[in-house]
Amino acid sequence: MDPSVLDPAKAATCTTCRFAEDKSNYWTAVMYFRHPNGSYIRVPQMANHNTGPGYQAGGMTIYYFQPGPPTKNLNITAFAPGFRMIVGHPMRRTDDIPTTSPEYRQTSYRCFETEDPLANAVPGYAGDTFHLPNKICEHGIRSNIYFPQCWDGVNLDSPDHSSHVAFPGDTSSTGLHIFGTDCPATHPVRLPLLFIEIIWDTRQFNDPEIWPKDGTQPFVFSMGDPTGFGQHADYLFGWEGDSLQRAMDVCTGGDGVPWNCPVLTTQDMETMNNCRQANKIDEVVEDQYIERLPGCNPLQDGPAPATQAPADCGALTTWLTATPTPTATPAVVTPPYTVCWDGESPTTWGALVPLCNSKPTKANSGPGPAATASPL
Repeated sequence: MDPSVLDPAKAATCTTCRFAEDKSNYWTAVMYFRHPNGSYIRVPQMANHNTGPGYQAGGMTIYYFQPGPPTKNLNITAFAPGFRMIVGHPMRRTDDIPTTSPEYRQTSYRCFETEDPLANAVPGYAGDTFHLPNKICEHGIRSNIYFPQCWDGVNLDSPDHSSHVAFPGDTSSTGLHIFGTDCPATHPVRLPLLFIEIIWDTRQFNDPEIWPKDGTQPFVFSMGDPTGFGQHADYLFGWEGDSLQRAMDVCTGGDGVPWNCPVLTTQDMETMNNCRQANKIDEVVEDQYIERLPGCNPLQDGPAPATQAPADCGALTTWLTATPTPTATPAVVTPPYTVCWDGESPTTWGALVPLCNSKPTKANSGPGPAATASPL
């Protein structure tokens, strides 16, 4: 995925995002359930709250926040073509980030013990954990991931994919513009706050009889992390032209309803769900129990940092030579909460929810889906 060779904004033929202009790549490790017999099965993802109308077939919810007062620099510079970054540490296995560090709340989890717990609570604060929840979450688990908001203004990438960006140094903020207010002098350019939520549908694994008897929890990430401290995410910018900058300049209402941003093109859910990437590796990784994690990643529970998996473990590394067909659209999971509202928005959410009658039509959906999402 070298952006100097291939620009996803130009190469992608469709997008799973609500905005047709957003051809960016967003990646996180996926979650597996470990059965008592030692086998694994991939945990489905489900649509987030208020992302309708229509049910998203898995995926994640992407937010682009603008800073607000008392931040000194309110001028947002959108990411540039070729920009990429990573947040989190895949080898991390313990809670070793000081609470005073601006990186402390970069990844966290919310346990959905009710259908809509702590709906208005800021992700990463009261009620959330920084490790995978060690109890049954009746209605699912949500991952919360914040990316750095400050850029050195020069480098689109760095060898570790993170040194060219930084979090604001002040940790006093407790609002959505978390991690403080002002950027450090080393990274003075203010970026949009990129925030990701992924909701894992763990409901089929709620039976205590299939949970470990030693008091641990049974979920692991695909890189062999049973703690959750190694959660991480990658971002490769792929917005078309100046569309993201226009959105940052114009769409400042903060309500999160896509069609209230008229400078961008919205898509209907069917168009989004039908945009599918093809499998590139001939390896079974989902829809059935498998004997080992993808890439034969071993479980490493720490507290020492994880190490690279052995190169001779037999993992497949060669792409399929024949042109693969796109994967089938996953079965749409119906979440236990509302994704849009009939009539007026509930007073508890105000204008922060989409109405079911505001569904975009294919006529304003931008280019229709082609056979593959991108050759990346």
